[in-house]
Parts: sequence; structure tokens; C-alpha cells
Amino acid sequence: MDAKDILGLPKISLPVSQEKKSRPQKDSQRKPDGISREVYALTGGVAPLMPSIDVNQLKKRQQQPENEKITWEWLSFTNSARKDDLKLYHWVRVVNGTPPSGDYSFAKYNKYVDVIKYTDEEYEKHLTDPSWTKEETDQLFDLCERFDLRFVVIADRFPSTRSVEELKNRYYSVSRAILIARAPSPADVSGHPLVKEPYNISQEIDRKRALSMVLSQTKQQERKDAEILSEAKKIMESRMAAKAAQDAELAVTSNTSPEGMEKTTAPVETASPSNIQATSGVAPLMSMADNAAAAAASLRMLRVYLRTYALDQMVQAASSSAGLRTIKRVEQFLQELKVNLKPKVPTKAVCAEHLELRKEILTLLNLQKLLQSKEEGSSHREGSYTETPDTPKRGIDQDRSFIPDSVSFGERVGKRDQKRKW
Repeated sequence: MDAKDILGLPKISLPVSQEKKSRPQKDSQRKPDGISREVYALTGGVAPLMPSIDVNQLKKRQQQPENEKITWEWLSFTNSARKDDLKLYHWVRVVNGTPPSGDYSFAKYNKYVDVIKYTDEEYEKHLTDPSWTKEETDQLFDLCERFDLRFVVIADRFPSTRSVEELKNRYYSVSRAILIARAPSPADVSGHPLVKEPYNISQEIDRKRALSMVLSQTKQQERKDAEILSEAKKIMESRMAAKAAQDAELAVTSNTSPEGMEKTTAPVETASPSNIQATSGVAPLMSMADNAAAAAASLRMLRVYLRTYALDQMVQAASSSAGLRTIKRVEQFLQELKVNLKPKVPTKAVCAEHLELRKEILTLLNLQKLLQSKEEGSSHREGSYTETPDTPKRGIDQDRSFIPDSVSFGERVGKRDQKRKW
């Protein structure tokens, strides 16, 4: 009995309007090698985030030959680095019952230091030192040979109280003297490290003192040093920026054409003598001083520079206010004096004298130019006085007396009387 029987409905099956669509079968994908079935079922064949390692890419284990028999045996061995023929034991890999032959494998890492030996005659001739006796020197070299120049250990084993720096200084000074004495000429051993770079005891003491000061600093001192270094870096960056701007300005001024320089000097020649004296006499000297000061300031910002480079910069600064013709005249003047345009031996004193000579020649040329302009102005004034016409001379007709007009004079007197009445 079902619901239709309870309700009294006829048992008629309804027609099916739509048939169930068959689902397309999924393509079965084969599980790749190296991935377990559970992991593949969870991921559904999606590519993993990390690349998986292919088994074929792994290094295959070498197969042991069938006829090779390997055993490990407890055997004795000797080390060629030892001089007492001590026998020790260790486990050794033995193949087919034949133990390995040859020297101990770690004997090649035993290295010796070649310590120089000296004779009594060489010591008396080259190695005497008032602060060291021969016995102490012999003990030092024996310990150096025994402990392979480990000077901390040597200082601990040395009988007298000597510092590590003193022991190093004595050893290296003796070795250096022996090398130079045994060589046929000093040039033969000039490339040896002991001769090329001798030991400096004072520098070593200062280095260790500075290192101990750095290691003993507190965190507050380290922060203070870091702040000072940052401030110094900012100052250096600002100076470099100012220097770059100054170099750009110098490049712009040096690239100016000679025509423009002649145009700037032309109004000075046509000006009055007073203006010439004010501009050509004082301004070049002031500009020379300013340019020299600027060049000196730019050179101070450089850490290292050549003397010839500094001389070229100072010469350019001193002659920057002068024209191209004036610079050529200075060079001609130097050639007439039989002075080189650039010193052959550019020492500090020679460069200073050469620069001072150029400045004096420039001053002389400016004074000659000023004198010439003054002479031209005075001759111009004298010529203007001679060209003016003479004043007319008094003649007989010019000495007659002045007779005023009576009519106009009477009218003026009448007007005055009328004003008084008012």
C-alpha cells in the first residue's frame, strides 16, 4: 500500500518528459611516478607548488663488483711528519685482503717554517745589538724553529720578560740583515718580503693600542662615533656638491669665446680716464685675488693632487680675468725672459715663484695698458683745446657805449609805478 491506495487514485505512471542526460566520463589520468596515490588523489593532478625530484636524476649508487671483498681492519701506521717513529692504530679499509700502502694521508699537511740560521762570525759582524745578547738571540731562534713562529707561544716560553713586538722586531731584523749580507748585491734580495716590507715595531704598537681602544668602547661611545662619522659624511657631501657647482661655473667661464672677451674689454678703452683708472687698475687685481682664493679653496677639498695640476689651476684662476691676447702676451714675456711655461722641477717653492712671476707680469701689462689709456686721454684733451676758435678781438666799433631804448625803458618805469599804487 502506498499513498495512491490511501487516496484512492488510479495507478497511472506519468510520462517522462526529459530523459536523464548521461554524464561525460572523465579521462582517467595516469598517476606519475614518484607521487603516492593519496597525494595524487588530494591534489587531483594539479601541479605542485615545489618541483618534485625525479628519481632518474638522483645519483645512482655504484654497484660493488661481485669479486671484490671489502673489510675493515685495525692496523698500525707511522707518520713521516714525526721524527720519533711512533706507531699508532686506526681502522683501515682493506680490499681483497690487501691493506693500503704509502705514507699517512694527513702527513702532507705538516708544513715547516724555514728559519734562517747564522754563524758566530756573522753574528759578530752584522747582528750585534746592545739591547740583545747572543744567548737571548739563540734562544729566540730556537723557539721560533720549535713553535713555527707562533710568537704568542714564544713570548710565553721565553725566559726573559720581552714583549711580542720586541721578539718579532729582533727576529725579522736579524733575518733581514742575514739575507742582505749573504746576497751578492742588495738588488738581488730587494724583492724578498723581509727586505721589501720591513717590520715596523712602532706602527705595530700603535695598531694594537688603537685596536684595544676600539674593542674597549662602550655602546654610548660607539653611538657618538657613529654620529660624528655621519656628520663628517654630510660635510664631505656638501663640499663635493659645492666643488661640482664651482667646477661647472669655471667650465662655463673657460668656454667663453675670445670675441666676447674682447667686447667686454672694448668699453674700457673708450671710457674716460677716471673710469679706466677705477676699472682696469683695481678690478683685475681684485678679480685675480678672488679667483686665486677660489682655486686654493677647491684644491683644499681634494685629498690628493699633483703639484703640476695645482699649478695649472692657479694659473687659470689668475689669468681668468684677462683676455686671450693678454695671456699670449704673458707667455711671450716669459719666453723673452727665457722662463719655461711650466717648471721642469715643480716643487712647492718653484711653483710659488712661477705663479708670483705670472701675477707680476699681469700687473705690469695692466699698468702699461692704464698708462697708454691715460696718455691717449691727455693727448685728446690737448687736441680739443687747440681746435677751438680764438676769441674775437675788440675793435673800434665794439667799444661803443650801450644806449638803451627810451621807449621800452619808460614803459617799464610806468609799470613799476602802477604796481606800487596797487
